[in-house]
Amino acid sequence: MSNSSSVLEPVDEPIDNTPKHSFFERLYTGTGGFQIVGRRRLYYALSAALVIIALLSIGFKGFTLGIDFAGGTRIQLPATAEMSATAVSDAYAKALGHGPVSVQKVGSGAASSYEVRSDTLTPEQQNKVQNALFDAFHPKDSSGAVNRNTISIAEISETWGGQITRKALLALVVFVALTMVYIAIRFERDMSIASIASLFFNLIVTAGVYSIVGFEVTPAAVIGLLTVLGYVLYDNVVVFDKVEENTRGVLHLSRRTYGEQANLAANQTLMRSINTTVIGILPIIGMLVIAVWLLGVGTLKDLALVQLVGMVVGAYSSIFFAVPLLVTIKERFGPVSAHTKRVLAKRSTATQARMREAAAERAGAISGPVRPRETPASAPRPGARPSGKRHKRRR
Repeated sequence: MSNSSSVLEPVDEPIDNTPKHSFFERLYTGTGGFQIVGRRRLYYALSAALVIIALLSIGFKGFTLGIDFAGGTRIQLPATAEMSATAVSDAYAKALGHGPVSVQKVGSGAASSYEVRSDTLTPEQQNKVQNALFDAFHPKDSSGAVNRNTISIAEISETWGGQITRKALLALVVFVALTMVYIAIRFERDMSIASIASLFFNLIVTAGVYSIVGFEVTPAAVIGLLTVLGYVLYDNVVVFDKVEENTRGVLHLSRRTYGEQANLAANQTLMRSINTTVIGILPIIGMLVIAVWLLGVGTLKDLALVQLVGMVVGAYSSIFFAVPLLVTIKERFGPVSAHTKRVLAKRSTATQARMREAAAERAGAISGPVRPRETPASAPRPGARPSGKRHKRRR
């Protein structure tokens, strides 16, 4: 083949022969295809925005405390076919001149009833509301007879509600404190800081969503929040265990940095976190759809909402907030910081060398093929006959 048939093309960068994987292939294989640590500023900004929105809602809007915390009057009457939450609220407003705090249907079938929650009513106001509801709906007792006493009224004092509030806050503080103690014992210092920050992030954002939606804060909601914090702790343990496994002995190597190994760990646990979250929220969605909307058990929506939001936020915080925060803390100072600088410097030197080689190859390709140099005649082999000219001179 002649030289003219071969064409040299300049190459700017090395050709990547590795196969390109789709989004779902990278998600399932967990081979580090997603830059979680590399894009930590984006996730920091998103996390900060969520926290700011939650704090603003808590500070300006506050929470809608249920009757168990704020105190008040609870009125309950059997449901009939012609009744609705709007009709019950209108009858209440007609008697007192203002509407109740909330009206919701609880139970299903023959056992269903409407529950009215309002501020604390005087005995006179309670009597007016009871008469107005009886005149509007004529509720019947279990025997089928119209009975005014089927409309029950219960009063919850503010003192008792304050005691419930203090006990709920005490339970929350004790749970968070015990969780922080466990995290401090279970992980090393930097991991403990990142995990505790993730715990408070989840607590603030979940409470903020509860404030934005405006659901009543009930004892069931507090119990659900404590359950969610336990789930967040479990998720952090799973992710940080993988980070510990991947970064063990990384300071003695020079191919990858601590952040790259942590990013690989986040990728490897990403699909597991998604599966765990989806499996966890399916029963909660079923609770919202079946229990609340179909069966009318409205008291379960408080528990379902806080668990749904908390589990989703917990899965996000353990991967996209806790791991990048851990890498940021590690790379600020100490041996991990020195190791990262050393690996990046070595990598930069190798990159510059490859660039110089590529530039030399391009320069050679542009100048054309090099002519072979003329080499001197080699010495005659032993026993070879002399050339014709030398043989004539001897004659």
